[in-house]
Amino acid sequence: MLNIGLLGCGRIGQVHARSIGRLDGVRVVAVADAFPEAANALAAKTGAEIRDTAQVIASADIDAVVIGTPTDTHYDLIHAAAASGKAIFCEKPVDMSAERIVACQHAVKAAGVPFLTAFNRRFDPNFVNLQARLRAGEIGEVEIATILSRDPSPPPISYIKNSGGIFRDMMIHDFDMARFLLNEEPVQVFAVGAALVDPEIGKAGDVDTAAVVLTTANGKICQISNSRRATYGYDQRIEVHGSKGMLRAANVLENTVEAATGTGFRTAPAQHFFLERYEAAYQAEMAHFVEAVQNGTAPTPSIDDGLRAQLLADAAAQSLETGAPVQL
Repeated sequence: MLNIGLLGCGRIGQVHARSIGRLDGVRVVAVADAFPEAANALAAKTGAEIRDTAQVIASADIDAVVIGTPTDTHYDLIHAAAASGKAIFCEKPVDMSAERIVACQHAVKAAGVPFLTAFNRRFDPNFVNLQARLRAGEIGEVEIATILSRDPSPPPISYIKNSGGIFRDMMIHDFDMARFLLNEEPVQVFAVGAALVDPEIGKAGDVDTAAVVLTTANGKICQISNSRRATYGYDQRIEVHGSKGMLRAANVLENTVEAATGTGFRTAPAQHFFLERYEAAYQAEMAHFVEAVQNGTAPTPSIDDGLRAQLLADAAAQSLETGAPVQL
């Protein structure tokens, strides 16, 4: 039995608790949260004990920790968990600072503990299928990939002010997906952006509409488009064009019913929220982590992948500020 301590009992902590509850050979032993109400609610659902964070990390009856706390707490929690010999599942981003991620990287490797950076989209069944077919050579050599990510509506301004910006908060998923698809490291980043959805986002020092072009040393291109607003639902699409054809992953709709009338064809809207859109991905992600820890294999995405995505996000922010491409 793999015993897990869950740090953070908010929305994402609840998602991970549900995923763990569906797996055999693993259980949530203890939960911790800065807000007692959240800890009490999740403990009641899981049957776990409520402990403070330090107790969870130090407890001999816990094998692994799931870190679903605010990003600015990750650094200290990762160091403490690594020193305690715990396997670590950490939500993205690992930290807002690439230098601090490197420090975490050293701590994790020195301790020799398993570490997974929770880029859940790598586990989406559709994206997994697409990537496997790329690797099998179905469309030949990849030439250009297009990743579209658009949220139904922007988060509160209070969140924007502490998010690290759209590249580190939202597009970081797409930077990781670009590496996942291209199978090469980008060497150049060029970004543009504007506050077109809400001027208050611009006043907070961020943009809500952005596009980035990544280029690899071999000339492969990935274009990424983000928006904090999509009136038609949660827009998550990928298209990869290669020397022998194209692969595309479309949106997941609320249902598969299609109506046809004299005015044309009509389908259901895209699923509206990331939790339902990526429910299967969250489940597969946790299953992979648990299996890796139990079998003594290295989980992926690793902390190295977390660092690579952060470096791309930093480069995009620099490119937006300077108006020039950034070399990596």
